[in-house]
Amino acid sequence: MRLDTNLCQFLKFYNDMLPTTAEFIKKYGLDAKKSLGQNFILDKNFTDKIAKSALSKGVQDFSNDIILEIGPGPASLTRSILDLNPKKLIVVEKDERCIKILQEIQEFYGTKKLEIINEDALKIDEERIFTKNQKIKIISNLPYNIGTVLLIKWLKMANKIESMVLMLQKEVVERIVAKSNSNNYGRLAIICNFLAKTEMLFMANRAIFTPPPKVTSAIVKISPYEKSLFDIPLVKLENITAAAFNQRRKMIKSSLKNFFFEHKIAEILQKTQIDGNLRPENLTIEQFCQLAKFS
Repeated sequence: MRLDTNLCQFLKFYNDMLPTTAEFIKKYGLDAKKSLGQNFILDKNFTDKIAKSALSKGVQDFSNDIILEIGPGPASLTRSILDLNPKKLIVVEKDERCIKILQEIQEFYGTKKLEIINEDALKIDEERIFTKNQKIKIISNLPYNIGTVLLIKWLKMANKIESMVLMLQKEVVERIVAKSNSNNYGRLAIICNFLAKTEMLFMANRAIFTPPPKVTSAIVKISPYEKSLFDIPLVKLENITAAAFNQRRKMIKSSLKNFFFEHKIAEILQKTQIDGNLRPENLTIEQFCQLAKFS
């Protein structure tokens, strides 16, 4: 599907009539609140790059997509998404100061195109956002202090999500995409890759933020599978990985003995043909799933 040139120009004309992100910040006297994990992005070229990363293969706009954005702040990424003509964009913003900016943008695009939810993202019920007949896309520069919590929350409803393009701390992204036998490999990588394909897309220079954060950020794309990688309940995988990585430096024959009870661990390792001298980071997702079947 090709983006209609006239529509694209029309949307950009709307955007150009609005104040820039920097002008919005000045107009409303916004300062990034550390308590809300805020770091504002002023570089629209960069937010355009993030938005375009969420496009489906061979598609040049979001005209068939419902998009969810968490923590839009002064709306730099919001406007990049709107430039690509989403079927609908839903933004969730807790900060009352930023709602005024979003409402100004909404006046141009209309309530059918842009819906504003002034609530805490940790407390919203996504069931009222998700539709029965269409999966949504999530595109967000997530607040550092709640990013991982939101990701785990969304993974548990992955069957309703087409893809997620998220900006998180670089260290968190490295933990999401990590493979076995690496230092970053742990519960987060196992749960994410059990449910979805993950890919680190690109890094974010600290200079694009106001104020510049102390940590480096990266963008990750997470595309849920139609069904999980292996046929096992997620809760079983969560429980066994919690037991294993709680004692990360121990061999699994020791770290899992209380999980299975000592008299069973040797028998289970023998049945699964898994070396009990391995440490948790040495086991593949499939091997954890094999062990979890006995729990």
